[in-house]
Amino acid sequence: MSAPLDIEGPAAPPRANGELVFAEPWESRAFGMAVTLYDAGAFTWPEFQAALIARIAAWEASAERDEPYNYYRLWLAALEDVLTGLCAVSTDEVTTRAQALAQRPPGHDHRDHSDLHDHPH
Repeated sequence: MSAPLDIEGPAAPPRANGELVFAEPWESRAFGMAVTLYDAGAFTWPEFQAALIARIAAWEASAERDEPYNYYRLWLAALEDVLTGLCAVSTDEVTTRAQALAQRPPGHDHRDHSDLHDHPH
């Protein structure tokens, strides 16, 4: 990973004993998407950091915090901001895809390994 992640400050990812911490699988996927796109040259890290800090500041300034603080929700929103700003993806495309993913049942992307034992190889 070549992304210069902050160790401290508002843009620093959650860590435990120096290791990145992901509460749910989608968080690590969101993290990986941003790093992969950065590595591919889609945007500069300062662009992404600025978008992330702006999202965190907006959440902190919000009078009504409907949702509890979730670093990776803000991370994903910052990634969307950067990509829509670069015209790599439209806001409508992001919204449509997010709605489609939200409608998938829990655990949809986890393969049930028990069925592997029921079928001969």
